[in-house]
Amino acid sequence: MSILVVSVSHRSTSVGMLSRLAMDAATAGKLADQLVASDHIDEAVVLSTCNRTELYTSVSRFHGGLDDAVQSLAELAGLSVDELRTLCAVYFDEGAVAHTFSVAAGLDSVVLGENQVLGQVRAALTLAQQEGTVGTVLNSLFQQALRVAKRVQTETAIGSAGRSLVSAAYDLLTAERGDLAGRRVLVVGAGAMAGLAARTAAAAGASVSCANRTLVKAERLAEAVGGRAIALDDLDEALAETDFLITCTGARSMTIGADQLAGTPVTGVVDLALPPDVSEDVHTLGISLVNLDRLAARYDQSGGSELGDGDAVAEARSLVRTEVRDFLGLRRAAQVAPTVVALRSMASEVVAGEMSRLISRLPSLDARERDEVQRTVRRVVDKLLHTPTVRVQELSADPDAVDYAAALRELFALDPQSVAAVMSAEVSTP
Repeated sequence: MSILVVSVSHRSTSVGMLSRLAMDAATAGKLADQLVASDHIDEAVVLSTCNRTELYTSVSRFHGGLDDAVQSLAELAGLSVDELRTLCAVYFDEGAVAHTFSVAAGLDSVVLGENQVLGQVRAALTLAQQEGTVGTVLNSLFQQALRVAKRVQTETAIGSAGRSLVSAAYDLLTAERGDLAGRRVLVVGAGAMAGLAARTAAAAGASVSCANRTLVKAERLAEAVGGRAIALDDLDEALAETDFLITCTGARSMTIGADQLAGTPVTGVVDLALPPDVSEDVHTLGISLVNLDRLAARYDQSGGSELGDGDAVAEARSLVRTEVRDFLGLRRAAQVAPTVVALRSMASEVVAGEMSRLISRLPSLDARERDEVQRTVRRVVDKLLHTPTVRVQELSADPDAVDYAAALRELFALDPQSVAAVMSAEVSTP
């Protein structure tokens, strides 16, 4: 099976278009189910964040899998297939592995090295596991991607910088409106992004209030940061006592405009929701608005990072390249294994056939003599096959190696169905 990734991200389209493709966990689960029910896709993981919507798949055929994936995503977003194709980046096999590792490590984010995407990738894998849409191919890919991301976070300078979309947004806001310390900050939402926004503001010395449609979630977050909880129905009253508004709901029904903020003391807004929670017209009130569009524009101009350390980025990318090479080597070696097993099975059948012929010709051989002859023949066969089968697995790990598995199948005229049977048995083994 091959790995195919269809990606629509901040690199290929606008935040407005990403809004049309954004989905919650329930929708992502249904999409993954739809993908694996198609003709050419066997496994699927759906990743949807404020930066990207991506389909990770294990496919039996490239073009068929690509058509199935694009068709499903286009239908969900209400786009034509042709329109969606212009927005997509497509990664296959080695490119797909490299992309997956880079995404998990935060090296394909708006803010290079941001660490929140690691949790989002882990959540996407967990959802796919719960839905039963992930198997051995994507599970091994994502598990390794998570390990690579942790290495980037703990072993490189870009990871230790602790960058996030929230910290980048606060940097922009405070550059225009002053420090968070002593300010009244209202955080709307209670998900991971809202939690990070609330904790960051509280740590900077702000007085934090938390509002959410489900009050108990607002209360839980408020308690964690030493703030107060507010029911969403009381939002207007809370805005009358707010300096900075931070929104991270992603609710399609939430729209805060200039009319709602007029007359309030709000001077700065951070909107990290997709779709946006706050309309652009708040600029008419002199309010600083930091949203995903603005962040994307700023970090695109700076190459995705303002750490001021190109060596840190290079260090992280080098680590990822090494991990990609090692993963692909192990994957190639594993792909040779079914061919080796099929070869040994064929040799066993040859031995059994020759022993049967020998016994028919020499019926006078007793049981002890037959066993000794059979052991001798098997030892000869094993010794002849040992070195080439070990070497073919070692050589296959080389990224520039030829397809040794195919060479073995051709040289020994192995039945393709025998090899496929071994692979099926390995997949079905718990």
